Formats: sequence, C-alpha cells, structure tokens
Amino acid sequence: MSLKVLHIINGEFFAGAERVQDLLALRLPEFGYECDFICLKEGDFGRYRKSTSKMDVFPMRSRFDLAISKRIIEHVKNQNYQLIHTHTPRSALIGKKVAKALGIPLVHHVHSPTLRDTENKFRNLLNAFIEDKLVLPRADHLIPVSLSLKTYLLEHGVSERKITPVLNGVPIVSSTPAWKAPESEPWIIGTVALFRPRKGLEVLLHSIKNLKDQGLNVKLKAVGTFETKEYEASIKQLAKELKVENLIEWTGFTRQVHAEMESMHIFVLPSLFGEGLPMVVIEAMSVGIPVVSTAVEGIPDVLDHGSAGVIVTPDDSSALSKGISSYITGEKDPLVTASIAHARQAEFYSDTAMAKAVASIYQKLTNK
Repeated sequence: MSLKVLHIINGEFFAGAERVQDLLALRLPEFGYECDFICLKEGDFGRYRKSTSKMDVFPMRSRFDLAISKRIIEHVKNQNYQLIHTHTPRSALIGKKVAKALGIPLVHHVHSPTLRDTENKFRNLLNAFIEDKLVLPRADHLIPVSLSLKTYLLEHGVSERKITPVLNGVPIVSSTPAWKAPESEPWIIGTVALFRPRKGLEVLLHSIKNLKDQGLNVKLKAVGTFETKEYEASIKQLAKELKVENLIEWTGFTRQVHAEMESMHIFVLPSLFGEGLPMVVIEAMSVGIPVVSTAVEGIPDVLDHGSAGVIVTPDDSSALSKGISSYITGEKDPLVTASIAHARQAEFYSDTAMAKAVASIYQKLTNK
C-alpha cells in the first residue's frame, strides 16, 4: 500500500523547479509513494504538468496569509497524508505549521540559493530570513539539488545530518545522442527558459551579434515565455538595436522541450546567478546536444567541470560567443562532447535516480 505525500508548492509558473515536482509525482509511485499537490497561487503548474495526481489550489492573499494553514490542516487530515514536502519559502511557512499541528514529518526541497534567487534584493533578504529563521531549523530534512547548495546550507548553520543532496534528473530520451552537424543551413543556437533578467538573455543577444560580426552563420531559437510583458518588450527592443532580430525565432512555451532541442546544434544557458542545478542543461544532455553554460552554482558539477560541455564566465558576452564558436570552428568536437554529456546524464541525472533518492529520505522519516 502506497504512503501519501502532499507537496505544497507556489504553482504560478512551470519552470525547472516545477518540472522536478511534476517528475517526482510521476516516478515516486514506483517506490511506494503517492504524491498530490496543493498550489498556493493560481498559475501554470496545473495547466502544463504531466502527472495526473490530485491537485488543489488554496490561494494565499499574501506571503503572510498564514490563516490558509487551517484549511490545509483539515485537508491533510481528511486525505490522510503522512508527510509534507515543500519547495519554496512561501510553501514552507505553511508546511511547517501543518506538519507541526499534525505531528508528521516535513521535507523541504532547496532548488536555488535564496539570497541569490531573484533580481529583487529585498525579496531575497526577506525569503532568506524566512528560510533561515523559520524553515531550515524546523524541517525534518532538507534536499538541496546540488552539492553547491549543500555547501550553501552548511554555511547557513544547518546540521549536516539533516541534509541529503538529491541531484535533479530527467527521463533518458534515447540510447544515442541526437546531434548532427549542420549542412548548408545555419548553426541553430538554442536556449530554453522562463525568461527573466537573471537568465542572461541580454548577454546571449550580444553574443549572437558577436558571432554575426565574425561572419559565422548562426540563428537563435529561444524557447519559453517571458516573466513579464515589460521584460519581453525590453529584450525585443535590444534585439532591434543590435540588428539581430531577424536571426531570432521566439517559439514561446512548449511541452515538447526535447523535440525543440533536437533541432538545435548548440544549447546555451547564459544565467547570471540563481541556478541550483538547471533542468534544461540536463535535458540538453539527455537529448545529446553540446552545451555552453555559465559557471553558476551547480552547473560546473553537472558538466563535469568542462569535460561534458563548455563553461564560461557569467555576464561576459565575449566569453559566451567564444564558447559557442569553439564548437562551430571545431576547436571543441561537438559530437564527442555531446556523447560524454549524454552518457553522464543517463548515469547520474535520471528522473528514476532522483525519485529513488527522495523515496529513501521519505522511508527514513516515516520508518516505512
């Protein structure tokens, strides 16, 4: 008989952290755990998830609307959940009250460093205060998604016995890399993200201009939605100013990320900060296309410090364009690099391995 776990999440977006949550709901039943969701905000998670587990929306009026915890306590009692799993400072505030009231374990997933999570320094400081003072000391166990985040937690005074890193994982797509060299067509440089300032899209546009000025035949495929209309307008204005707007395909959101990646010759993640262990990098590895990414948080680890991809300095368009051109000019063999990354994903970063590790934590906390 499966044990029931309730994941409390924000739910407004469907980006990397939400992809983890969805994959856990899909894979944890294989290990004896049934996972349902409560979203604290209306949004994209309910529209785009693949899991068919139960999902309810209990909207909070503000991040300090703790009165909602009373409704969730009754919900947890009625549905007989035996463990609470939270994923953000907002959801952990509610989760800790629910877990304490019912005497059940609380697991908190750390997807990114809270102090470096957004462009808003005040919000970062507020979330870090909530996490440091109200969440981390009271959670029964913490799951950072990378070794760098484990170090972050230790630096914030968390006992090592309460920490178990679980590396993010995605499905294994195929037995061989998808990469094929372009023939007469341009090199398709791809990126996938929820586009917001910390993703470094401005740096990537400048890099595309650099590559164009060098006479290299490239185009950019940008897969994803923008966080705000204002940011979208500013990015598209920058593309016009750089005279690269005709080199960019804006595809919008897609559920078929793997299919979009198979049309790319190089995958680029130009993030400036705030990444724990980006799902899109692992997905590019699973498809088998070469990666260029910035040296942010857990990225050097997943790319094996350069053997499974090119790693460049953040916020440096010259370094980024040089990293991209190293594949185009043959300085770095794209198929060899993609093959190394493809094998590495299958061995260390699968969705099954991720779910198995989380299930092991659940088992220790429930003694079942």
